[in-house]
Amino acid sequence: MALIYEKKGNTAYITINRPEVMNAMDPETYSELSQAWIDVRDDPEVWCAIITGAGDRAFSAGADLKKTIPVEAEKWHFWQTQEEQILNRGLEVWKPIIAAVNGYCLAGGMTLLLGTDIRVAAEHASFGLSEVKRGILPGNGGTQRTIQQLPYPIAMWLLMSGDRISAAEAAQYGLINKVVPMADLMDEAERMASVICQNGPLAVRAIKELAVRGQYLPIEYGLRMEQAIQQVLRTTEDAKEGPRAFAEKRPAKFTGK
Repeated sequence: MALIYEKKGNTAYITINRPEVMNAMDPETYSELSQAWIDVRDDPEVWCAIITGAGDRAFSAGADLKKTIPVEAEKWHFWQTQEEQILNRGLEVWKPIIAAVNGYCLAGGMTLLLGTDIRVAAEHASFGLSEVKRGILPGNGGTQRTIQQLPYPIAMWLLMSGDRISAAEAAQYGLINKVVPMADLMDEAERMASVICQNGPLAVRAIKELAVRGQYLPIEYGLRMEQAIQQVLRTTEDAKEGPRAFAEKRPAKFTGK
């Protein structure tokens, strides 16, 4: 299997499972990854997801160029814009996604990272967009999200040089949340997921959607959308349970309803 998909409680675990090629993604992997993200999006029991790579060498070294670049698609395929959508290529998943970076995070691996929400990396991890060294560009959002999520000169250097940065540098630039020893990587990712899953899941999804969409809206539009979604949230059972639990001095028991 190119991908392993598991569920534990309200958390889905997605593992890119090609350690022999540093978890490079071939067409089969992309297809399975697309289905995994759809499963995360559509399963009401999944409140959060963690994505990582198999082994301790790589999160993902990007696309498997031996299997992807040589494929010449038919011209009509250019307009199949919704086919096998993935997280960083337009699929809307409003549940929080945590990346546990266990080594090389390069090219398509980094553009995948840029589509996640929270990121923890092992100390030996490194990050880069190496596509330019192959005469191509970092697709699936690479040219767009890099400049949005990193300071301009850092983003432009990574995009145009193909050079790598260390986990410590990635944390310094705000690309990732935290650097931990490899032995603690999944424990920290699971701790983060646990913290999020203690909160109202519908509120979490609303916050993510508002934060993401609001980047591209004038502030008055964003504020109005915030008011509208707040009105929807106030009608949910979770919005009643939260204040009730607070008044009764007990942990809230959210259900996502």
